[in-house]
Amino acid sequence: MLAVGVVGGTGYTGAELLRLLVVHPQVDLKYVTSRSEAGMKVADLFPNLRGFTEVCFTEPAVETLSECDLVFFATPNGTAMKMVPALIEKGVRVIDLAADFRLQDVSVWKQWYGMDHACADVLAEAVYGLPEINRAAIKTARVVANPGCYPTATTLGFLPLIENALIDDQYLIADAKSGVSGAGRGASVATLQAESSENFKPYAVDGHRHLPEIRQTLATVAMHDVGLTFVPHLVPMIRGIETTLYATKLSDATIDLHQLYADCYANEPFVDVLPQGVMPETRSVKGANTCRISVFQPQGGDTIVVSSVIDNLVKGAAGQAVQNMNIMFEHEETLGLNQVALLP
Repeated sequence: MLAVGVVGGTGYTGAELLRLLVVHPQVDLKYVTSRSEAGMKVADLFPNLRGFTEVCFTEPAVETLSECDLVFFATPNGTAMKMVPALIEKGVRVIDLAADFRLQDVSVWKQWYGMDHACADVLAEAVYGLPEINRAAIKTARVVANPGCYPTATTLGFLPLIENALIDDQYLIADAKSGVSGAGRGASVATLQAESSENFKPYAVDGHRHLPEIRQTLATVAMHDVGLTFVPHLVPMIRGIETTLYATKLSDATIDLHQLYADCYANEPFVDVLPQGVMPETRSVKGANTCRISVFQPQGGDTIVVSSVIDNLVKGAAGQAVQNMNIMFEHEETLGLNQVALLP
């Protein structure tokens, strides 16, 4: 059994992570930390966990967390990097669900997150935790940077086209839409029901924090910088992301795009390439660690349209983190992640 700790267990991502961990057959959930809720039973804050755990929230402390084999950070950006060096020095492995270890260039990190990086040496060894491209490195990593939700859906959608150099990767477009849980559990006017219901709007058009992460990941695949326009939108639903991706100048007019995607993801347990002509739906992945993808070539032209859907809290966050945990500790990759999506 793995002794596991969760730092920051009160947000939506932390709650989703706990939902998955308490039923994982190889996990002993030892610590869940929260400064604001210390002393409260986790199941009192999240009643869906009643009967699954008796753990109480505790103050975050390296001394207690060092008893764990693995610690997850489901904390605001800038928190994990202050504790991770001490934990890995004590032999604890780490999966960070925030952005602290995603961007490899510290100047880019500071530009987008407005703070200096606290442990550039640890950042240099961190592995980007998208299993579909980094599975081998994840196995031996001490620190895994769990990808963002938009980057997961976008990267998986573009990946077969870019790694096969089939399109002009200087003019990529990602038109992405997310449910309101992506904004976190903190109160804000923009996510009030009266503000978000029956409403649909873009945001951060001038630059979203996930943009440099997506560009960095796609550049790694392409082996050169890529050009990307990324526009996120807020839609009036709780969970889910749909990304509509556009690429132009298909270099091989004879290629069967559906077969290309099917072959690329044939051995990936959590990527489902839908039959030709079938449209992905966010409700088909609600609560599941699955990315569903369709690829289209409208009117037989040279523009490729890819649609990918994920649950932003599962494959976009907590589920992918558990998937990474399974890889790191040599469990079956699907262990604890075989949930069927919720309908309706």
